[in-house]
Amino acid sequence: MRCRKCRQKAVINMRQHRLALCRDHYVEWFQQQTARTIKKYKMIRRDEPVLVAVSGGKDSLALWDVLLELGYRADGFYLRLGIDEGIGYSDESYAKIKQFVAQHPGTRLHVVDVKETYGETIPEVARRVRRGRGKPCSVCGLIKRHEMNRVAYELGYPVLATGHNLDDEAAVLFSNTLNWQVGYLARQYPVLPGREGFARKVKPFCRFYERETAAYALLRGIDYMYEECPFSVGANTIYYKELLNTLERERPGAKLHFYLSFLRAKEKEGLFADWEEPSVELHACERCGQPTSAPGRCAFCRLWPEDVLEQPHESFVPLTLVEGA
Repeated sequence: MRCRKCRQKAVINMRQHRLALCRDHYVEWFQQQTARTIKKYKMIRRDEPVLVAVSGGKDSLALWDVLLELGYRADGFYLRLGIDEGIGYSDESYAKIKQFVAQHPGTRLHVVDVKETYGETIPEVARRVRRGRGKPCSVCGLIKRHEMNRVAYELGYPVLATGHNLDDEAAVLFSNTLNWQVGYLARQYPVLPGREGFARKVKPFCRFYERETAAYALLRGIDYMYEECPFSVGANTIYYKELLNTLERERPGAKLHFYLSFLRAKEKEGLFADWEEPSVELHACERCGQPTSAPGRCAFCRLWPEDVLEQPHESFVPLTLVEGA
């Protein structure tokens, strides 16, 4: 198989695009497509600093790499979850990220260690608040959302970028459609606007298949974490991804068509335009200061024992800064 542009040997064939490319032209295509997505959905202005949420996986590290290559001032944020307990998942993830930083001079990585900061790892918090029932995913999601937004807002980053790819977005869309979660469907979009206390959230990889981001990472020599979170086994999202992958094998491009048709229906046909989000009065959490609809303290601050929160919030949220050589 030959590259469509230069006729050299192709390294990837994207059936949904009817496009085969060599290494150099694939990297170029991938970066250009990311730039087009950023421009189309008005994600990031050139003068805006971006905080990239990185996990050590292919998508987030590839996103950080692309944003740097496109000339954005992009810094990283890593939340050390403490998912180790004999498997070393968090340790290995952090090692991959520090290696990336070392290879990209001038980059900055902000790190929050959940154990060092709040006294417990994610699994330990989940066992305490859930009394040992089920997986820690809901607790993990709550802590991630709070800390990503807090760090972006407190450090003055107007934009928070995540590496969600097309497979992620299509699976969420499928789940929300299957269950007719109208509120979630109305809000699902490549950009979640910022407001007082919240950074703007963007997903520049929303139109890329997972295999496309993996190919970019490999061709760019990015050493990433291959293993998924050990708690993700059996998750509904993975099941929906498998169903969509079955459809994709029979109909190349089905996932992309499903997702883009949904976005076009919202943009051009006014799908869910009449839906109004229930009015919720927000106020500052009395502990951390972030906006919340809950009385007194937000859901995040209610996770922790009182003695953890005895000090003013400015003093118990230290950041570690790692900089590229």
